[in-house]
Amino acid sequence: MMMRRSVFLPLLSSLALILIWSGLAYVLQSRYLPSPADVASAFLGELTSGALLFHIGATCLRVMGAFCIAIICGTAIGFALGRSPKANLIFDPWLIFALNLPALVIIVFCYLWLGLTETAAIIAVALNKIPNTAVTMREGARALDPALDEVATVFGYSGWSKFNHFILPQLEPFLASAIRNGLALIWKIVLVVELIGRSNGVGFQINFFFAQFDLARIIVYTLSLMVIVGLIEALVIKPWENHARAWRGDS
Repeated sequence: MMMRRSVFLPLLSSLALILIWSGLAYVLQSRYLPSPADVASAFLGELTSGALLFHIGATCLRVMGAFCIAIICGTAIGFALGRSPKANLIFDPWLIFALNLPALVIIVFCYLWLGLTETAAIIAVALNKIPNTAVTMREGARALDPALDEVATVFGYSGWSKFNHFILPQLEPFLASAIRNGLALIWKIVLVVELIGRSNGVGFQINFFFAQFDLARIIVYTLSLMVIVGLIEALVIKPWENHARAWRGDS
């Protein structure tokens, strides 16, 4: 019964949103608010031409590249700062500076230094996310239970075995949070990067259709990317987060 409600209620809410959207589009009759039927027609046109899959694919590759760099580097930095009070004292001002540096500034500097290249685009996105990941994982490292560390030492665990069985399970909730927030942030920054300096991708297409006042196709590309991110959240991140909470005894 609970499972059916968890599926039925979101579907009912989505249907209500579409009906409200349709009603507003019908009443306003404005080119600035295309109806769901107009968006569906534009979606089919972009899909059958191959443009939608091509540009979505380009964006997803950039998201994956920047995401992997940001998670790996941010986790390493955050863990090191969380385990070493001295290192945290020294580098905390650096982290605060990086957190408050506007994303647009980082993107512009990367393009100026490295050129309008794919490498510059991915590095610019990753640099925007690394500080957030580092802060989250620093808190995770600080929250490690010293008693479990002693248990690992008593039973002879060391190196990778100790990390895999005692440290990683405790870091999982923080890592899941960093991944969720990172995914939500990175794909938005990727769109800005593509809008400014790439010749393909969802951001490039949004800029192109903006110049043509084609809101239907802007909505098509935006919703398509949102659906992909939502599927990753529902099928990968959420189950992993539930597993992490179960290990900690959370409900």
